[in-house]
Amino acid sequence: MRLFLGRILFAGLGFILATVGSAQQPKRVDDKTLRRPPADEWVTYGHDYAETHHSPLKQINASNVSRLGLAWSFDTESQGAMEDTPLVSNGIIYGTGAWSVVTAADARTGKFLWRWDPEVSRSYSKCLCCGPQNRGVALYKGTVYVGVLDGRLAALDSNTGKLKWKVQTTDPDEAYSITGAPRVVKGKVIIGQGGAEFGLRGYVSAYDAETGKLDWRFYTVPGDPSKPFENPELEKAAKTWTGEWWKMGGGGTVWDAFAFDPDADLLYVGTGNGGPWDRRWRSPGGGDNLYLSSILALKPDTDKMVWYYQTTPGDSWDFTAVQSMILADLKIGGHQRKVIMQAPKNGFFYVLDRITGELLSAEPFTNLNWATSVDMKTGRPVETPEARYPSGTIMLQAGGGGAHNWHPMSFNPNTGLAYIPGQNNPFPFGPDPNFKFEKGKQNFAIAFKRPADFKAPENVGFLVAWDPVMQKERWRVPYKTGFNGGSLTTGGNLVFHGASDGRFFAYNAETGEKLWETHISPNPATPVSYELDGKQYVSVPSGRGGANGPPAKVWTFVLDGKAP
Repeated sequence: MRLFLGRILFAGLGFILATVGSAQQPKRVDDKTLRRPPADEWVTYGHDYAETHHSPLKQINASNVSRLGLAWSFDTESQGAMEDTPLVSNGIIYGTGAWSVVTAADARTGKFLWRWDPEVSRSYSKCLCCGPQNRGVALYKGTVYVGVLDGRLAALDSNTGKLKWKVQTTDPDEAYSITGAPRVVKGKVIIGQGGAEFGLRGYVSAYDAETGKLDWRFYTVPGDPSKPFENPELEKAAKTWTGEWWKMGGGGTVWDAFAFDPDADLLYVGTGNGGPWDRRWRSPGGGDNLYLSSILALKPDTDKMVWYYQTTPGDSWDFTAVQSMILADLKIGGHQRKVIMQAPKNGFFYVLDRITGELLSAEPFTNLNWATSVDMKTGRPVETPEARYPSGTIMLQAGGGGAHNWHPMSFNPNTGLAYIPGQNNPFPFGPDPNFKFEKGKQNFAIAFKRPADFKAPENVGFLVAWDPVMQKERWRVPYKTGFNGGSLTTGGNLVFHGASDGRFFAYNAETGEKLWETHISPNPATPVSYELDGKQYVSVPSGRGGANGPPAKVWTFVLDGKAP
């Protein structure tokens, strides 16, 4: 205990000295900052509301990136894999590790400042599909916001890590979980949750950033039709479901992606898969099952839906649409269009008009056999005859892990390209004849058994540079493993990306030429870039932590860095 208190006091003193020694006044992360983020900081998950994961900094560029060296590394003491995108403001780098632990360090040196542990019970692991990971925090007016694995939303003092307020966003008796990063939009903290397979009903919530009071909640699938629907959109959605779906929850959890267009005043929300996976159980009469696997455009003040687009009607494959969404202005067909782009798990790259929801194009960015194309008149995928595994188990691609999962893609406005970290991921789908629904436990209704005569190819990954206007690949880098990290692109004509085996690369953003490579711990997350005292840095979390892998660290690089 004395050692712990001493560490806290030392960290606090270090922060005070660093603050006093700085000639600059602290920068305030407010609505204006979030709307036009400074180039030298990383103040929200995707760097900006458009979620581009693009830094305009260009001190590190294609001509000098070979000089990149380690500036510092920081052991987060995380007891699990890293999946976060760090934030940087006022010389402090904020990040999360497994079990929703938040850490703050000096962004110049990596010196520890503070750590907040929400002390989630390790028994909560029974409520998780994919581990106790966390993808990051939000910053706003001197506060750090984090979604906690057990469903809490917490607000921390950004200087000290002291808890300001906390609120339970889920029913604690249900198997909900939070792994995604919150966003702050118009003074509201936006947060969703995971757990579609556990017999749950998805929703997205907005909380007052100052008080933690619930402002609104939008359910993504309809509930019990014998009770009043929460809004007209859900009454419409109920017509696309059959049977007694509400007894199985339905799914549609909002476990990751958001984007916001402040000019259009539209909040974009990606929704998750159906629960159970096989539609024949949750909706035996068929139906599209709105609003599973969809992009929703909501008014952030009222949660009123303006439009929706469903990427995978009647999902039976865990083809979520919660993968990163990017806003851009592109010239398509001779006209300037305000678009939203997404490469969800189903393997198609979608470009939509973000004001109206009109589908502009959709093309596959990897090998697929569940669908051949997307019908531009109906907006629906053209499914193959074997897609819904009517005659037993079949290997389908994309698989349940998705052609693109949580790993953020990035977009460079200078090259006009999106950089997608994806994988070829064949997966056995087949009906489970012994399935029995159990609330609070994972309900797939899928028999995970490979056909005896099928030799599955390796799950190999790639980074692909995708032209969203021409809807075609410009270059591709293959990896021997899947589930590699998120991508970062910069004004220096670079793309940074980490492979799951621990290699970390810089590529030429136009050509894909490898310009630099180093080795860090396995399973890199998503890099960010920032500038302090005239030096540009690139930081990336990586590692598994605990007894199961190498230390979970944040690795930070700078030109001519000499740290060991």
